[in-house]
Amino acid sequence: MDLDYSKLNGLITAVIQDHVSGRVLMVGYMNEEAFRRTVETGHATFFSRSRNKLWLKGETSGHRLVVKDIRTDCDRDSVLITAEALGPGVCHDGYESCFYRRLDDGTWKVADPRAYDPESVYGGQP
Repeated sequence: MDLDYSKLNGLITAVIQDHVSGRVLMVGYMNEEAFRRTVETGHATFFSRSRNKLWLKGETSGHRLVVKDIRTDCDRDSVLITAEALGPGVCHDGYESCFYRRLDDGTWKVADPRAYDPESVYGGQP
């Protein structure tokens, strides 16, 4: 599990992709402990830069990511995780993917339908 955490102040980028459709669901960051927990538990765990702590995806919503495969790039400073998303979506805004906006004539527009009501899941606190 020799990864290079030196380029992003102890973090690596983690791209999460749906294991069936191939759609990118989200991008997060992992420190060594988050990566180790991800491998050990089989559920994606990240490091929150804004809260400065580890967080298990789905700890509030229940929308966990079950790891199916982990790969690293040639520099070993990022990982691609294919996962099964448990729940209707991974985005705290209520969408299947965090990449639900599309650039259209210079304006970001919502391109996907909402998968769930984030207010009922998070109560205004994503």
